[in-house]
Amino acid sequence: QVQLVESGGGSVQAGGALRLSCAASGYTSCWGWFRQAPGKKREGVATFDMSGSTRYADSVKGRFTISQNNDKSTLYLQMDNLKPEDTAMYYCAANRLGYCPFRVDLFPYWGQGNQVTVSS
Repeated sequence: QVQLVESGGGSVQAGGALRLSCAASGYTSCWGWFRQAPGKKREGVATFDMSGSTRYADSVKGRFTISQNNDKSTLYLQMDNLKPEDTAMYYCAANRLGYCPFRVDLFPYWGQGNQVTVSS
């Protein structure tokens, strides 16, 4: 089993920055961040696999940075130059597939979610 515990998030004005953290217990081969805005489907934001490869949604490229700590126990999402359209519940997710698709159904392990609200 993998347990994911998130922290961070909050409210910020457009152009501001926030950082999300996700602490994991248990082995994972891929983990990342998804988000879900009200009335919309959950979507992939960024992923990080155990080879160190990263992937970003086009909407956040150049603004968000995904990283992990040295012992691979904590995942981060640094969010800079935030926009109102980034407002959503953000979830940390993980799998043991060995690859990182932007597919919600291929991630069996999820954190509790943290709200990010960006005002204009």
